Amino acid sequence: MELNQIDIHYSIAAICVISSALVFYTIGVWGERLQRKLKFWHIIFFLLGLLADTVGTSLMEHIAELTHLHDEMHTVTGAIAILLMFVHALWAIWTYVKGTPIEKRHFNRFSIVVWCIWLIPYLIGVYLGMRLHV
Repeated sequence: MELNQIDIHYSIAAICVISSALVFYTIGVWGERLQRKLKFWHIIFFLLGLLADTVGTSLMEHIAELTHLHDEMHTVTGAIAILLMFVHALWAIWTYVKGTPIEKRHFNRFSIVVWCIWLIPYLIGVYLGMRLHV
């Protein structure tokens, strides 16, 4: 299938926004892991990652409607990832505000799991994008 100019512009925007979600979320998760304690700036990066992922996903949804390309597994894993990121951000805020020092130190275990799950739809999207353009 050949993409037209509008599809290509949407694709470029979506790829940039989704990739920025990867950067933001990775900085937040691995920053927390390396510092061994949940800090306020980690939460900012979690929220930036969530925002970028949500915007990027809505752009991708628009592309799927324009091109009639739809992958159910990608849709389901993407929805699960956004939901987990949302829960993760809420739990991070709660832990930062009301959590004990021990909870703040151990929060990164959940962060790593959510990050790994988030990578699944990201990598599926990379694969689907490469397959489309080969």
